[in-house]
Amino acid sequence: MSFIYFLFLALVAVVSTASAEAVFAHFIVGNVKSYTVDHWKKDIQLAADAGIDGFVLNIATPWDGPIAAQVGNAFQAATDIGSKFKLLFSFDYLGGAGPWPSSDIIEILQGYGSHPAHYKHNNKPLVSTFEGVANANDWPAIHASVPGGISFLPDWTSLGPGGFAAHLDKVDGAFSWDMWPEGPNSMSTTKDKAWQSTLGSKAYMMGVSPWFFTNLPGYGKAWTWRGDDLWHQRWQQVLEVKPAFVQIVTWNDYGESHYIGPIFDDGIPRGGNTNAHPYVDNMPHDHWRDILPYYIAQYKNGGAPPAVSNDKLSYWYRLTPAAAGSTSGVTGNTCAFQRCYNPSEIVQDKVFVTTLVKSRATLKIQIGANPPSAFELLGAGVHHFSTPFSGQTGAVTIWIERDSKPVVSSTGKQISARPENGVTNFNAWVGGASN
Repeated sequence: MSFIYFLFLALVAVVSTASAEAVFAHFIVGNVKSYTVDHWKKDIQLAADAGIDGFVLNIATPWDGPIAAQVGNAFQAATDIGSKFKLLFSFDYLGGAGPWPSSDIIEILQGYGSHPAHYKHNNKPLVSTFEGVANANDWPAIHASVPGGISFLPDWTSLGPGGFAAHLDKVDGAFSWDMWPEGPNSMSTTKDKAWQSTLGSKAYMMGVSPWFFTNLPGYGKAWTWRGDDLWHQRWQQVLEVKPAFVQIVTWNDYGESHYIGPIFDDGIPRGGNTNAHPYVDNMPHDHWRDILPYYIAQYKNGGAPPAVSNDKLSYWYRLTPAAAGSTSGVTGNTCAFQRCYNPSEIVQDKVFVTTLVKSRATLKIQIGANPPSAFELLGAGVHHFSTPFSGQTGAVTIWIERDSKPVVSSTGKQISARPENGVTNFNAWVGGASN
């Protein structure tokens, strides 16, 4: 009996490890209408260096014109680089000129589905959506029109797991857009597990995002959800949930402040708000990618922590206290379907730091000339901490000490008592360093 029990545990471990297939980043093609093939190559290389397996190309109607041209550039770039990096489509039904005609989707998948750079799941092109529930019945015919069929994992999150159950015959899995917490709370895995329960043996794609702040009245969007510790916490939840796929939201959605790729000025939307550029300008997020190779390797290794070859810091914070300026109409949560809060009730005035260390060390965080906060890093691996502003202002200096000597240090942008233009920026400034 004990032999069978241990054999069962071993099989569970193997299945859990095997279920981790790939990590993608959501890429808004509509934000890069002036990209060249070389632009695509640079982004693909940066993403691949971070351990990301591919881009989910969010495309909205109409197909002809800039969107078709940029999709062609993306596949050309992936082909030229010749790496294992792949591309797949997320057909956006809420943006652009309206829902996707099934004839256009068939044309796109017949043209690109068999392309060597298109990601395949179970030897079929993997395909997703951004909503599109009203067109759910289009997909059996689309599936039948693509030679060999498709592997279909739509994002029909608006249905919820219960409503989605009625469509299981049309899909091979699902992607959930539920990846930000409601109200003054941390994110949990409750919704992820509900999706997995509904899907049964079908593939679940889990969403991971570092942040969410948008102030684009022209798009009817002016709200924030709690980001704070989310980037680190969500990757720990990936280890718990063990999804077949992970999708990072996003690579380049600047208007919603959850970009982890480099800022592309032409891709920042205005959306009827002259503050759209100020809340993105000089607010880099590139260092959110620094610890991604570790997170992704751990996910793919079934939770086993990979070896650490050098010490790293990744840290982020808002540049003023949340209540220091005008909200400019921004609410905590979206009032359309959630309880509204003042943003200062949701976000936390703290400096958030994730470290990756080779061995035991000490983390120190200093705001201005104030005494630093110290945290013990008790062993090799990833560690996450935060320290409150507590009225402190000034440049933020962060360092890792080992044997009382700094081994990695970085100084970030200063925290001010109030915003220069009187409007609170709920976006994050992200810094980092390594040795």
